[in-house]
Amino acid sequence: MGSLARRDELLNLVWADIDFEAHNVIFAPKKASSNGLAWQPKDHEARTIPIPRETVQLLVNLQAESDEGDPYVFLTKDRLDHVVGRRDEGTWQSDFELVNNLTRDLEVMCRHAEVEYFTPHDLRRSCITNWARRLPIQTVQHLAGHSSIATTRKYYLAVLEADCTAAREIQSELMASLTNF
Repeated sequence: MGSLARRDELLNLVWADIDFEAHNVIFAPKKASSNGLAWQPKDHEARTIPIPRETVQLLVNLQAESDEGDPYVFLTKDRLDHVVGRRDEGTWQSDFELVNNLTRDLEVMCRHAEVEYFTPHDLRRSCITNWARRLPIQTVQHLAGHSSIATTRKYYLAVLEADCTAAREIQSELMASLTNF
């Protein structure tokens, strides 16, 4: 799930958005409340994505460790209280970051794990690329939340050498069948 979701989608994910039984996550618009923030998905529409049982188990474990009454999956209660307080004072601006230093923290984790630097969006890109190799393009478009199939095609449907080899073999088979007449 984390690999397919956009950063903003993850930061605005609440426990109620997770269907543990059906193994789905729903990224849906939210209205502001006393303990929640208004949020709109990039395409302004709710979308449901399937998640594997391993991710469901990780989320179950994370929920068990989270603070009681904390509605957000990846936003701590302290940070939520800070943001809601600033919102209520009128000093919170929509372009402020919900989580400070996320990129810096990721860089530190990568360094400790001896992993080459990458961004959270690289995880999304990898997931969509892998799906594009195995699923129909319209399914990938829907799951990725792209409003245009052209976006999915442009960024996630690379032509692989194996594709060229398969095309060459198909052409050879066709040519062989023609010479057998």
